[in-house]
Amino acid sequence: MIKATQAHRLDHLVLPARSLDVARARLTSLGFVVAPAGIHPFGTQNCCVFFADGTYLEPLAVGDEQAAARAIADGNVFVARDRLYRDRRGDEGFSAVVFATGNAEADHARYAEAGLSAGDMLVFSRAFVDAAGKSDMASFKLAFASGADTRDALLFACERINAPNIDRTALQAHANGAAGIVEIVAVSNTPSAQSWLMATAAGTEQNGSTFALPNATLTVLEPEAFAARFGIPAGTPAELHFAAIVFAVDSAAHTANLLAANAIEHHMSGKDIVVKPAPGQGAALVFRETP
Repeated sequence: MIKATQAHRLDHLVLPARSLDVARARLTSLGFVVAPAGIHPFGTQNCCVFFADGTYLEPLAVGDEQAAARAIADGNVFVARDRLYRDRRGDEGFSAVVFATGNAEADHARYAEAGLSAGDMLVFSRAFVDAAGKSDMASFKLAFASGADTRDALLFACERINAPNIDRTALQAHANGAAGIVEIVAVSNTPSAQSWLMATAAGTEQNGSTFALPNATLTVLEPEAFAARFGIPAGTPAELHFAAIVFAVDSAAHTANLLAANAIEHHMSGKDIVVKPAPGQGAALVFRETP
């Protein structure tokens, strides 16, 4: 197998949403700054949440059903897997983990050799607008990985061919204090069976059910362990599905006060603040005070 030269960084997370308006309202009430909508050339659209550590959330909705259908017919893996996820788990959720790469073609070759390629690569460009209205063009090259039985979870490598020269400082000043993503938690009935997929997709070593990325940790738990850790159900069973996102905050007390002020239901699980999924928020969101 062709090995990655180094473990990939976490880049972003894809969160299917029925409505970007609902997602924006929910994320804003959680204390996040939400960027203006971005329109893809294949029928989907997003409203991202960017963090100071370079990671981001991508709430994703279908804005043009006909364009999306054409993209699926043309073999667009990104749109096809979004449709598959929605058909299987509904229009709200957490469908994909995305890794940063400097060579998506090499990643595609690795995935194919490992028998984990989810389909053809995707290259596209779209306009990007910051909070002040300044626009630029962003270009991406994507390589997709998935196991034969992991239809509810997609992993892919994202190469930024043209990174927008835009100041995102204002978009990263979140009222809840979130500075970045420190952990992604997936659920599987057989976590050990996902080790090959996770390690190959991220370019890391196989090491049980925890995978260390340069800027975050990817953890796979059994449903019972997930419920015990976070105090909420693990969701509809699947061979593998993504379920929770853990953010670093500078003050848990500040975050808890903001959530209470905005009437956001939450609870403590150990030292973590847990907000269960809701419309516009497809995953459990966990806030952890990090020095």
